[in-house]
Amino acid sequence: MKYTALVPVKSLEEAKSRLAAHLTPTQRASLMLDMLHHVLSTLQESQLFDHVSVVSADPRVLQKAQAWHAQALVETQAGHNPALTAAAMYERQQGASALLTISADLPLLQVDDVHQLVVRSKSYDVVIATSQDGSGTNALLTRPPLVLPYLFGINSRYRHQREAERLNLSCSVQSSLGLALDIDTIEDITALQRYEYAHQ
Repeated sequence: MKYTALVPVKSLEEAKSRLAAHLTPTQRASLMLDMLHHVLSTLQESQLFDHVSVVSADPRVLQKAQAWHAQALVETQAGHNPALTAAAMYERQQGASALLTISADLPLLQVDDVHQLVVRSKSYDVVIATSQDGSGTNALLTRPPLVLPYLFGINSRYRHQREAERLNLSCSVQSSLGLALDIDTIEDITALQRYEYAHQ
């Protein structure tokens, strides 16, 4: 079975806009790229994927992705879900039999988190990794790609679950700190700093 991974990234101008009161645009862009690098490195280190792709409309992001040994896919559709769908169609055409779509802003992601997702996908059509509050989707592993449509947005975890049920797809929900802690607010940064301090 050919597993591939897809990491969507907004343009760096738009990245982490909720942190605008606390970080300069340059700092926000640097934070985003640092987290992307970590996620790509973790996915590659797992050795579970035929390749890892980054989809973005930002040439700087795509240049970094290639430098970090990921495939660069130019965003061809406006909107998060349409852009992901187009990228997933490309991955399917390239022979992917399972596709992990995962957030770029997971600074605590570990190889074991990724391994557990892939292990679960052997038994389920759809595996969802939740956000901290349980309502969002930070990773979505589907087998085959696009067996479930992308429904990212508010309460996406529940929307993905309901759609999987409607389509009679087996679905499993996974929660772990590495997959749940995404960085959107100053409170998220504080939580990350607390974790790093406690694990020095």
